[in-house]
Amino acid sequence: MGSGIERPGVTGFHHVSAVVTDVESSATWYQRVLGLQRLPMTFPHHDAGGGDPDKAALLLESATGVMIELHAPADGDGGPVRGALDHLAFGVADRATLDQWAAWLDMLSIPHEGVADRTDPTDYATLEFRDPDGIALEFIHFPGRG
Repeated sequence: MGSGIERPGVTGFHHVSAVVTDVESSATWYQRVLGLQRLPMTFPHHDAGGGDPDKAALLLESATGVMIELHAPADGDGGPVRGALDHLAFGVADRATLDQWAAWLDMLSIPHEGVADRTDPTDYATLEFRDPDGIALEFIHFPGRG
């Protein structure tokens, strides 16, 4: 842009933080459905939960290092902030893996949209579902991108 400043790089997706109505039930759901590992620590984050282990959970997907922080609303919030997180998408290796995820969700009786093959704006396939608080989750595969 003529300023001589270059865009800094990033190393990849690190974590997402979500306000949930029940930290324990949501943490258990993410562990059961996505196989996430609960880390034995919490962090005070923007006054949400204040580091109280009953009001926050930190979960890790060990293969990728992606972390999901779940926390209760800060005192006086009156409930989760809706619309603060549109959706969270996880990449998968191939189209067949999407079918495997759909079967897994079916086995757990978790409603989902089914695998959808799309062509606009490019070819890709996706599987969409929601967590207990209605946060949209998605598994996605772009052919040729691994």
